[in-house]
Amino acid sequence: MVARLTTDFWVRAYLARLRLADIPAYVVAHGDDTGGAVLVKLSTLDGAARVFQRSFDLMSGERCWIQLREGSEEEVDASIRRQREMDPDLWVIEVEDRAGRHLLDEPGLG
Repeated sequence: MVARLTTDFWVRAYLARLRLADIPAYVVAHGDDTGGAVLVKLSTLDGAARVFQRSFDLMSGERCWIQLREGSEEEVDASIRRQREMDPDLWVIEVEDRAGRHLLDEPGLG
């Protein structure tokens, strides 16, 4: 049996990894500590943003991050607000990096 990490634990580990890479990140919405889903908003500080959500790869069964939306920061924020209205347990983490780094593609973050 594989133990599942709580969302709170994963978020704290992700924020620590971002800090080590000198990438600013903030918890914008604190969802359910145990099983809340996570959205990661990446702001490139030029008015553009992307939002990512963890999903399952049906072919491999692995968890992976998919891009839900890309556009102006206002459009992305509106999309996140709609998601939060449907799911109050949702976490939202905002990452700010001009180079577009989010580290979600690194091992251990799937």
